[in-house]
Amino acid sequence: MSNSYRPSGFGGFSFFPPVLKNLLIINGIVFLFQMISGNLVINGIPVEEVVYKWLALNPIVGNSFNFQIWQLITYQFLHGSFSHILFNMFALWMFGVEIENLWGSKTFLIFYLSCGVIAGIFHLLLSPLLGLGAAYTIGASGAIYGVLIAFAMLFPDRLIYIYFLIPVKAKYLIGFMIIIEFLAVDSAGSNVAHLAHLGGALAGFLYVLYRRRPSTFPNMFGSNPRGTRASNLFSKSGNLFSKKESKIQNAKFYEINDEEAKENEASQEVIDAILDKISKSGYQNLTEKEKKILFEVSKKMN
Repeated sequence: MSNSYRPSGFGGFSFFPPVLKNLLIINGIVFLFQMISGNLVINGIPVEEVVYKWLALNPIVGNSFNFQIWQLITYQFLHGSFSHILFNMFALWMFGVEIENLWGSKTFLIFYLSCGVIAGIFHLLLSPLLGLGAAYTIGASGAIYGVLIAFAMLFPDRLIYIYFLIPVKAKYLIGFMIIIEFLAVDSAGSNVAHLAHLGGALAGFLYVLYRRRPSTFPNMFGSNPRGTRASNLFSKSGNLFSKKESKIQNAKFYEINDEEAKENEASQEVIDAILDKISKSGYQNLTEKEKKILFEVSKKMN
């Protein structure tokens, strides 16, 4: 999958970018299969039991469980109820759509699955230490919490309307949700994997920090000799333009010549203003000129 995907929807913004759309479809199909398998029995063995044994995340302790390494991926696509999948998929769309548009499809897919994997590991390793009951773990919630944290860090002042009425800034709403997860970790008899939620959130937090501070990882990102924000253009908003122009020629606002590039030569103040605008209102609200400026600066980084 190429990471040079550029949305072609309204204002260069897609409400259903490819990875997010496919994740929604796959989760829906798997849940439909779960509903059907709940009523199937083959050779006296319920199919649902087989699904949980091989695809749900099994604890690494206890002889009655069957942990397999691939379960760190497959458990993310299983859900326990309609409300469970509805909440997760709505949150994935609501907060993930802008991140995929911002980072690109390949990066978003790796980020999403990695958050889910780390969430699973977090849960597997810490649950026995805290004396929590061993049970199957299913659901995309760990990965979703990684997406939530990334959104709060990228767009901290974006307003989220609770019940479509009450506006709350993303950083406060999501921060409050994380606090609740911390307080609920030792809840007796809870069937919610709060540790997985926290593990996914931690993964999302570290990943965004990783992208924001390339100077911390000089071997992968190179140095920043000028020490300016222009050399690290996407310290706020992620890598918008990670591929060369030859792979994204179909985007109209990238078709510019050298004279236009010179005209759009941006000062540090202009770049800062554009990045602040992305943080507050999103990439899709940039003007064509602002998009050209970002693209020209990104080419110098490549």
